[in-house]
Amino acid sequence: MSRGKVIGIGGVFFKSDHQADLNEWYTKHLGFERTEYNAVLFPWKSDRDHVTVWSIFPGKSKYYDGPFMINYIVDDLDAMLARLESEGVNIDPKRQEDPGMGKFAWIYDSDGNKIELWEPAKE
Repeated sequence: MSRGKVIGIGGVFFKSDHQADLNEWYTKHLGFERTEYNAVLFPWKSDRDHVTVWSIFPGKSKYYDGPFMINYIVDDLDAMLARLESEGVNIDPKRQEDPGMGKFAWIYDSDGNKIELWEPAKE
């Protein structure tokens, strides 16, 4: 492979007029632990082949509202959704399951951004 090409996604960044509240929402509901630089680090595990997907959707796509959506890998989607529901998180009632890909659900953060939760299919 020739040098000088993008080889992955190094981070996800977005703005909020409610930075402190939104940081607290992600800490409380999704367990994000921020570093001293106000960033969350997700190290890749070497025991599984994980990939980060980067995709441009058509401008008229109904898959999500707004200019972006973030997908987070979760270890137990059903348990996470049950906990988030008990915490009052806004959860989309739609679910999707694909034998080859896994299970998907959607929630909204305190700014109203749609978040996709993905439990990869078991090998």
